[in-house]
Amino acid sequence: MAALVVMFAVTFALRALPFAVLMPLRGSALVGFLSEQMPGGIMVILVVYTLRDVSLGGGSHGLPEALALAATVALHLWRRNAVLSIIGGAAIYVALANLVFTA
Repeated sequence: MAALVVMFAVTFALRALPFAVLMPLRGSALVGFLSEQMPGGIMVILVVYTLRDVSLGGGSHGLPEALALAATVALHLWRRNAVLSIIGGAAIYVALANLVFTA
């Protein structure tokens, strides 16, 4: 029984600790700034990471990637929905890379 009580206490503490630690940070100016700026920064990092290995000298000259990127940006500007933008851009890239530019 003592082992169960200890396991319960440790599990509860580990699950409650993040909320207790983060509660004072909710009103922080730094956290507010990061919550506004991080989504855009993360998207830039993902775009750079995704496009870093694109070969402009290859067979398709990076055309599927460029068209999918343009479609992703257009979808996001049109609907302002990140999920739609990501899924739509990925679907367009897969379709272009596998169906149109396979020779």
